[in-house]
Amino acid sequence: MIQLYYSPGTACLAPHFLLEELGLPYELVLVDTEKKQHQEAAYLQLNPKGTIPFLIDDHLHLSESAAICFYLSENYGKHEFASSTDVKERAQLLQWLMYLSNTLQAELLSYFYPERLTEDAITAAQVKAKATQRIALMLDLIDQKLSESNCAYLLGEQISIADLFLFMLCRWTRGMQKPARVYPHLNPYLALLLQRPAIVKAFTMEGLAAPYY
Repeated sequence: MIQLYYSPGTACLAPHFLLEELGLPYELVLVDTEKKQHQEAAYLQLNPKGTIPFLIDDHLHLSESAAICFYLSENYGKHEFASSTDVKERAQLLQWLMYLSNTLQAELLSYFYPERLTEDAITAAQVKAKATQRIALMLDLIDQKLSESNCAYLLGEQISIADLFLFMLCRWTRGMQKPARVYPHLNPYLALLLQRPAIVKAFTMEGLAAPYY
Protein backbone atom coordinates (compact mmCIF):
# COMPACT_ATOMS: atom_id res chain seq x y z
CA MET A 1 0.00 0.00 0.00
CA ILE A 2 1.09 3.56 -0.70
CA GLN A 3 2.32 5.50 2.32
CA LEU A 4 2.30 9.30 2.42
CA TYR A 5 4.37 10.84 5.19
CA TYR A 6 2.79 14.16 6.05
CA SER A 7 2.54 17.09 8.40
CA PRO A 8 -0.84 18.88 8.37
CA GLY A 9 -1.16 21.77 5.93
CA THR A 10 2.33 21.50 4.49
CA ALA A 11 3.40 20.60 0.96
CA CYS A 12 1.83 17.18 1.52
CA LEU A 13 -1.58 18.66 0.69
CA ALA A 14 -1.30 18.49 -3.11
CA PRO A 15 -0.40 14.78 -3.23
CA HIS A 16 -2.98 14.13 -0.51
CA PHE A 17 -5.64 15.81 -2.66
CA LEU A 18 -4.56 13.66 -5.60
CA LEU A 19 -4.60 10.38 -3.68
CA GLU A 20 -8.20 11.11 -2.75
CA GLU A 21 -9.10 12.20 -6.28
CA LEU A 22 -7.69 8.95 -7.69
CA GLY A 23 -9.43 6.84 -5.07
CA LEU A 24 -6.24 4.97 -4.24
CA PRO A 25 -5.77 2.95 -1.05
CA TYR A 26 -3.07 4.61 1.02
CA GLU A 27 -1.83 5.14 4.54
CA LEU A 28 -1.15 8.57 6.04
CA VAL A 29 1.88 8.57 8.32
CA LEU A 30 2.14 11.61 10.58
CA VAL A 31 5.54 13.25 10.97
CA ASP A 32 5.26 15.65 13.92
CA THR A 33 7.46 18.58 12.96
CA GLU A 34 6.86 20.31 16.31
CA LYS A 35 8.58 17.35 17.93
CA LYS A 36 11.27 17.49 15.21
CA GLN A 37 10.42 13.98 14.03
CA HIS A 38 11.53 14.95 10.53
CA GLN A 39 15.03 15.33 11.93
CA GLU A 40 15.10 12.01 13.76
CA ALA A 41 17.32 9.16 12.59
CA ALA A 42 14.40 6.86 11.75
CA TYR A 43 12.87 9.38 9.34
CA LEU A 44 16.21 10.49 7.90
CA GLN A 45 16.98 6.88 7.07
CA LEU A 46 13.90 6.88 4.84
CA ASN A 47 14.30 10.41 3.54
CA PRO A 48 17.80 11.86 4.04
CA LYS A 49 16.49 15.30 3.00
CA GLY A 50 14.30 15.38 6.11
CA THR A 51 11.56 16.99 4.05
CA ILE A 52 7.80 16.51 3.88
CA PRO A 53 5.99 15.03 2.02
CA PHE A 54 7.57 11.66 1.39
CA LEU A 55 5.95 8.83 -0.55
CA ILE A 56 6.63 5.12 -0.43
CA ASP A 57 5.08 2.95 -3.13
CA ASP A 58 6.48 -0.54 -3.06
CA HIS A 59 10.21 -0.09 -3.75
CA LEU A 60 9.85 3.53 -4.83
CA HIS A 61 10.83 6.23 -2.33
CA LEU A 62 9.98 9.71 -3.53
CA SER A 63 10.23 13.20 -2.11
CA GLU A 64 9.24 16.64 -3.48
CA SER A 65 5.53 17.38 -3.65
CA ALA A 66 5.44 18.19 -7.39
CA ALA A 67 7.35 15.03 -8.28
CA ILE A 68 5.00 12.92 -6.16
CA CYS A 69 1.98 14.45 -7.89
CA PHE A 70 3.49 13.82 -11.30
CA TYR A 71 4.32 10.21 -10.43
CA LEU A 72 0.84 9.47 -9.09
CA SER A 73 -0.83 11.00 -12.13
CA GLU A 74 1.48 9.14 -14.52
CA ASN A 75 1.28 5.78 -12.78
CA TYR A 76 -2.29 5.75 -11.55
CA GLY A 77 -3.98 8.62 -13.35
CA LYS A 78 -7.20 8.18 -15.23
CA HIS A 79 -9.67 10.49 -16.89
CA GLU A 80 -8.72 14.12 -16.26
CA PHE A 81 -5.77 13.33 -14.03
CA ALA A 82 -3.92 11.21 -16.56
CA SER A 83 -1.13 13.16 -18.25
CA SER A 84 -1.79 13.82 -21.92
CA THR A 85 0.12 11.86 -24.54
CA ASP A 86 0.41 15.07 -26.54
CA VAL A 87 3.92 16.50 -26.09
CA LYS A 88 2.76 20.13 -26.21
CA GLU A 89 0.03 19.56 -23.65
CA ARG A 90 2.44 17.74 -21.34
CA ALA A 91 4.91 20.61 -21.70
CA GLN A 92 2.21 23.09 -20.67
CA LEU A 93 1.45 21.00 -17.58
CA LEU A 94 5.12 20.76 -16.64
CA GLN A 95 5.57 24.49 -17.24
CA TRP A 96 2.89 25.26 -14.67
CA LEU A 97 4.09 22.66 -12.21
CA MET A 98 7.67 23.90 -12.39
CA TYR A 99 6.63 27.55 -12.12
CA LEU A 100 4.53 26.84 -9.06
CA SER A 101 7.12 24.70 -7.29
CA ASN A 102 10.30 26.54 -8.32
CA THR A 103 9.00 30.11 -8.21
CA LEU A 104 5.84 30.68 -6.19
CA GLN A 105 6.48 27.97 -3.59
CA ALA A 106 10.10 29.06 -3.19
CA GLU A 107 9.03 32.67 -2.62
CA LEU A 108 6.41 31.60 -0.08
CA LEU A 109 9.12 29.75 1.82
CA SER A 110 11.20 32.95 1.88
CA TYR A 111 8.16 34.77 3.29
CA PHE A 112 7.51 32.23 6.03
CA TYR A 113 11.13 31.42 6.85
CA PRO A 114 13.26 34.54 6.18
CA GLU A 115 15.58 33.48 9.02
CA ARG A 116 16.83 30.71 6.76
CA LEU A 117 18.46 33.37 4.59
CA THR A 118 19.89 35.63 7.28
CA GLU A 119 20.54 35.73 11.01
CA ASP A 120 19.97 39.49 11.16
CA ALA A 121 16.44 40.42 12.30
CA ILE A 122 16.32 43.64 10.24
CA THR A 123 17.47 41.86 7.10
CA ALA A 124 14.95 39.05 7.74
CA ALA A 125 12.16 41.62 7.85
CA GLN A 126 13.37 43.05 4.55
CA VAL A 127 13.48 39.56 3.00
CA LYS A 128 9.88 38.99 4.11
CA ALA A 129 8.73 42.34 2.74
CA LYS A 130 10.37 41.72 -0.63
CA ALA A 131 8.91 38.21 -0.76
CA THR A 132 5.46 39.69 -0.12
CA GLN A 133 5.88 41.99 -3.11
CA ARG A 134 7.08 39.21 -5.40
CA ILE A 135 4.30 36.84 -4.33
CA ALA A 136 1.74 39.53 -5.19
CA LEU A 137 3.25 39.87 -8.68
CA MET A 138 3.10 36.10 -9.17
CA LEU A 139 -0.52 35.91 -8.08
CA ASP A 140 -1.30 38.84 -10.39
CA LEU A 141 0.20 36.88 -13.28
CA ILE A 142 -1.78 33.72 -12.47
CA ASP A 143 -4.97 35.73 -12.03
CA GLN A 144 -4.39 37.36 -15.42
CA LYS A 145 -3.81 33.96 -17.06
CA LEU A 146 -7.12 32.71 -15.67
CA SER A 147 -8.80 35.84 -17.01
CA GLU A 148 -7.29 35.51 -20.48
CA SER A 149 -8.08 31.83 -20.86
CA ASN A 150 -11.64 32.21 -19.56
CA CYS A 151 -11.45 28.54 -18.57
CA ALA A 152 -12.31 26.80 -15.33
CA TYR A 153 -8.77 25.55 -14.69
CA LEU A 154 -5.17 26.43 -15.48
CA LEU A 155 -4.96 24.18 -18.53
CA GLY A 156 -8.51 24.49 -19.77
CA GLU A 157 -11.79 22.89 -18.76
CA GLN A 158 -10.17 19.79 -17.26
CA ILE A 159 -8.58 19.83 -13.83
CA SER A 160 -4.92 18.82 -13.54
CA ILE A 161 -2.31 18.26 -10.87
CA ALA A 162 -1.20 21.86 -11.42
CA ASP A 163 -4.57 23.04 -10.08
CA LEU A 164 -4.23 20.92 -6.95
CA PHE A 165 -0.74 22.29 -6.42
CA LEU A 166 -1.86 25.89 -6.90
CA PHE A 167 -4.76 25.44 -4.48
CA MET A 168 -2.27 24.27 -1.84
CA LEU A 169 -0.04 27.32 -2.37
CA CYS A 170 -2.97 29.73 -2.39
CA ARG A 171 -4.03 28.33 0.97
CA TRP A 172 -0.65 29.35 2.35
CA THR A 173 -1.40 33.00 1.48
CA ARG A 174 -4.62 33.13 3.53
CA GLY A 175 -3.02 35.15 6.36
CA MET A 176 -1.11 37.55 4.14
CA GLN A 177 -2.04 41.18 3.59
CA LYS A 178 -3.19 40.36 0.04
CA PRO A 179 -4.20 36.68 -0.03
CA ALA A 180 -5.08 34.81 -3.20
CA ARG A 181 -8.79 35.00 -2.41
CA VAL A 182 -8.92 38.77 -3.06
CA TYR A 183 -7.90 38.39 -6.70
CA PRO A 184 -10.95 38.60 -9.00
CA HIS A 185 -10.32 35.40 -10.98
CA LEU A 186 -8.48 33.37 -8.36
CA ASN A 187 -11.37 33.75 -5.92
CA PRO A 188 -14.00 31.87 -7.99
CA TYR A 189 -11.31 29.44 -9.15
CA LEU A 190 -10.49 28.50 -5.54
CA ALA A 191 -14.18 28.31 -4.64
CA LEU A 192 -14.70 25.86 -7.51
CA LEU A 193 -11.86 23.65 -6.31
CA LEU A 194 -13.18 23.65 -2.76
CA GLN A 195 -16.38 22.05 -4.05
CA ARG A 196 -14.46 18.87 -4.81
CA PRO A 197 -15.14 16.17 -2.18
CA ALA A 198 -11.55 14.89 -2.38
CA ILE A 199 -10.16 18.26 -1.32
CA VAL A 200 -12.63 18.63 1.53
CA LYS A 201 -11.84 15.10 2.73
CA ALA A 202 -8.09 15.74 2.71
CA PHE A 203 -8.57 18.88 4.78
CA THR A 204 -10.71 16.93 7.25
CA MET A 205 -8.24 14.07 7.49
CA GLU A 206 -5.41 16.49 8.26
CA GLY A 207 -7.50 18.27 10.87
CA LEU A 208 -7.52 21.57 8.97
CA ALA A 209 -10.40 23.96 9.53
CA ALA A 210 -11.69 26.99 7.63
CA PRO A 211 -10.65 29.43 6.32
CA TYR A 212 -9.22 27.04 3.73
CA TYR A 213 -7.86 29.85 1.58
